[in-house]
Amino acid sequence: MTDLPGPDEPFDITLKEDALTPLKQAFARYGDAFQIHSPATKSNIFVISNPEGVRHVLVDNHANYTKGIGIERVRILLGNGIMASEGETWRRQRKMVQPAFHRDIISSMLSDVTDANLRLRESWIALAREGNSIDLTKCLSDVTLEIVLKAIFGADMQDIKASDGSNPFMLLTHDTDRNLQFAYKFRNLSSLVLNCILKRRQSEPAADLLGMLVAARDRRNNDPMSDRSLVDEVLTLIVAGHETTASALNWMWYLLSSQPEIERRIQEEVDAWDETNITMESMLTLCYTRQVIEETMRLYPPGWLLTRRSIGADIICSHPIAPGTDVFISPYLVHRHPAYWENPEIFDPDRFEPAKKATRNRFCYLPFALGPRACIGGHFAMAEMLIHTALIVRKLKLRYCCSSPVEMECQVNLRPKNSIVMQPEERQ
Repeated sequence: MTDLPGPDEPFDITLKEDALTPLKQAFARYGDAFQIHSPATKSNIFVISNPEGVRHVLVDNHANYTKGIGIERVRILLGNGIMASEGETWRRQRKMVQPAFHRDIISSMLSDVTDANLRLRESWIALAREGNSIDLTKCLSDVTLEIVLKAIFGADMQDIKASDGSNPFMLLTHDTDRNLQFAYKFRNLSSLVLNCILKRRQSEPAADLLGMLVAARDRRNNDPMSDRSLVDEVLTLIVAGHETTASALNWMWYLLSSQPEIERRIQEEVDAWDETNITMESMLTLCYTRQVIEETMRLYPPGWLLTRRSIGADIICSHPIAPGTDVFISPYLVHRHPAYWENPEIFDPDRFEPAKKATRNRFCYLPFALGPRACIGGHFAMAEMLIHTALIVRKLKLRYCCSSPVEMECQVNLRPKNSIVMQPEERQ
């Protein structure tokens, strides 16, 4: 990659510090393709930010790339689930997990998603009447965790709770640092998951995600998943299904609170929607609400950085890549590329009108990644966000309480650095 330009300053790849700012600065100066030097790996990293490079690495030649920098930290936390595994193990597990996210399965979970958000709405209405503010970040973390745990464990959540009724998985919302200490505490919950798995193996399959995973069979030899694989997949689903959705909703409410015209349009749509009969079909009518969510994830994609490592030599956008080269694709940079997005820093849900989407290069938008390793729960996450947004907008307006902008924390997920505080107002 000697022909590639790039900054002279070293790049911190530990993601303990702000890694996005130097990437943004380098992108503004060097454009679609540049290299940054990593003292930790004693090598240069190739950063690609145009749709052609995205398509090549994630779709057309995906077999030549494994997960890259940062995957070791993910394995410590989640084991060898589909987020971290590679090769034949990943292909086998992905095929066995995929049916759990079929449209019919998602449809069966909508009532639980609705009930959780109705309870949240009632609590916010009570706070609005009392004139109290809400810790939006904590509330969204709690409700998305409740939803994903119910989707996975179903009625067995009662057995998982401690003797005092507390939920051990609440450490995901109480302990916000994603360091080795957190990983150790989280992996200690494996025994609870394993006990639930062993119980399920002795009973009839339940109509929840864990029931489907226990019943899943390898197409080649009809073998089930091992206990270890099941534990890793469950922990992966808990983390992936909780944090990314909560992060996206945080940013959506923050953006919406300063956009009265966008808020008015979403209110009009939601007011005409029947919240007493929520189905996959009824959610199709929430067109503008979906556009608001899609535009939020354009500006603030929870998975802001995708890392890959080349297996063999390759050529990306005319640049030769040696075997073992680390490649970064940042959805944050791709989503704000001025060549593909007009006024890219502006919050404009109309970008996602069907006619505009049809004419846009599909590889310049990847909030759930793209290709074979795209997020397996993307459709469930979108359904969950639509239901949450519509139910809350129907009764409430949220107003950002602080005068200073929300700061970003760019580590594993792109999330607010500090809790967002909102003032709820009941709609008349």
